Amino acid sequence: MGLAVATLLLAGCSGSMVDQKRYRTFEKAALWRDHSEARQLPDGTVAQSDRDRTAAIETPPPVDAALLARGQERYAIYCAPCHGLGGDGDGMIVQRGFPKPPSYHTKRLRAAPARHVFDVITNGYGVMYSYAARVPPRDRWAIVAYVRALQMSRNAQVADLPNAREKLP
Repeated sequence: MGLAVATLLLAGCSGSMVDQKRYRTFEKAALWRDHSEARQLPDGTVAQSDRDRTAAIETPPPVDAALLARGQERYAIYCAPCHGLGGDGDGMIVQRGFPKPPSYHTKRLRAAPARHVFDVITNGYGVMYSYAARVPPRDRWAIVAYVRALQMSRNAQVADLPNAREKLP
C-alpha cells in the first residue's frame, strides 16, 4: 500500500512544467498576425497604480505650514545626514569623510527651479543615489518646499517678511 502511494506521489513530480511550451519575449508567435509575442499596450493605457503617482510627480502641492513641517521632518531624515540641518553641506556623514555636497545657499542652487531639486531627489546626482524608492513624490515636494524655506531664510530682507512678523514672540 505504501509503495503504491509513493509511486503515485512521485509520478506527479515530473518536470513537465519545465518542458511546457511557452514563448519568450520577442520570440515569434503564430498566434498573432505580426508574429510577435511582445504585445504593445493599447493607446491610452495607463497602469492603475501610476495615475496617482504621475499626478503627484507632475503637480507640486500648494505650500502651506503642514507641507513645510512635513518637509522639515523628511529633510531631517533623508537630507540632513549629508547636507546638514542648515543646508550647508556639512552633515555628519561629511564630517566622517564622505564627499561634501554643494550648499543649498550657493547662487546656482538658489536660482535652480524647484523641479531641479525634485529631480535630484528622484534620480540622484553625483555620489547621491536616487530616493525615488524611499521617498514618495508628495514628500519629495515637501522637502523641496523646505529647502526653498532654508534658502530664503538666509537671503530674506526685512521688507520681504509678512506683516504678521510683529506678532512673533
